[in-house]
Amino acid sequence: MRATCAGLGIILAMILQAQPALAGPAVNQFEVKDLQSAPGDLEFQSQNAWSAGQPLRRSAVTAPGDAAFDDNTVIKQREALEIQLGVTDWFRVRFGVEFEQERLDDPSSFADADNFAPIKFDEVAVEGVVVFVKPKADGIGIGLLMEYGSPVGEMEAPSEFYVGPILESHTGPWSFIANLMFVKYMGGKAAPGNDDFVRDEKWDFSYATQLEYEISRHWGVALEAYGTFDRLGNTGTPGENRALFGDLDQHRAGTIVYYTFYPDENRVPLNRTSGGRGAVALSDDAREDEKELSVAIGTGVLFGLNENTPDLTYKISIEVEY
Repeated sequence: MRATCAGLGIILAMILQAQPALAGPAVNQFEVKDLQSAPGDLEFQSQNAWSAGQPLRRSAVTAPGDAAFDDNTVIKQREALEIQLGVTDWFRVRFGVEFEQERLDDPSSFADADNFAPIKFDEVAVEGVVVFVKPKADGIGIGLLMEYGSPVGEMEAPSEFYVGPILESHTGPWSFIANLMFVKYMGGKAAPGNDDFVRDEKWDFSYATQLEYEISRHWGVALEAYGTFDRLGNTGTPGENRALFGDLDQHRAGTIVYYTFYPDENRVPLNRTSGGRGAVALSDDAREDEKELSVAIGTGVLFGLNENTPDLTYKISIEVEY
C-alpha cells in the first residue's frame, strides 16, 4: 500500500512539472503615467509594492493522479528601477528593470501550491509616451502609451506588450488621469523536454486611474485604482485552466499620499506654475527654460476588491526629476 501511494505521488509530481507555462492576468506596476514631457527632462524612479492576505490557490483533481492549479498572478513583492527621458514636448521614453517574488508557477505538490519563489531579477522593459494634446492648468490632455516587457531567465514566460490611451484632466486643485491599456502576450519557448508547451498569446485589458487633490505645492492626496480583466473574449489558447477556474480578474483601490520637496525651492521663478508633481507640464503657453530639481515620495495602501486580488497592497514610490 505504501509503495502504491509513493508511486502515485511520484506520478503526480511528474505530471505537475510537465504542465505548460501558464499566463495569468497581467499585473503591471502600480503607477499612473501622465503626459509630462519636455526636451531634456530626466527622471529616476523607484516603484515598490508588497502584498498581504494572498488569495488561496484553487485546485481541481482532473483525473486519478492528475491535478490542476489556477494560474492567478500573485506577487508578494515587487521592486522596479526606471529612468525616463523627455525627447521632445510630444515624446518621452523610459527604460526599467524589475525584481519580483511571485507564487510558484509549477508547484511539485499540494503543500507547495501557495508558496513563493525567491525574489529574482524578472523583467526588462521599455516604454514610450506620445503626447497628442498637452494638458493645461484647466483642460484635457490626450496621449498614447506603449510598453514592452521581456522576461529574464525563463524560456516559457511570454513577453507583454501594453498599448492604449492616456487621458489627463485638470481643474483647479483637482486632476484626473486614466491609463487604459490593451495587453498582448507574445512568444515564449518550451523548456527542453517539455513537449506539452503551448503558447497562450491572449489579450487582457488593464487600467490605472488616479483622482488627486493638490493640497499645496508639497502635498497631494489621491484615490488610485488598478485592475485587469483577464482574457478578452476567447483570445489566445484558454486551455483546461480557464475551463476549470474561469477568468481571474484583479481589482484594487486605495488612498495614496504624495509629498514633494524641491532642494532649490528658494530659486524658483515667481511666474512658474504652482503645484506639485507634474506642475511644470501645466504652463499655458511655454515651459520655463530653467529646470527644477524635485523629489516626490508616494505611499499608501490599495485594498483588494475581489477574491482573486490580495487583500492589501502597500505602495511606496520615489521619483527624482530634473
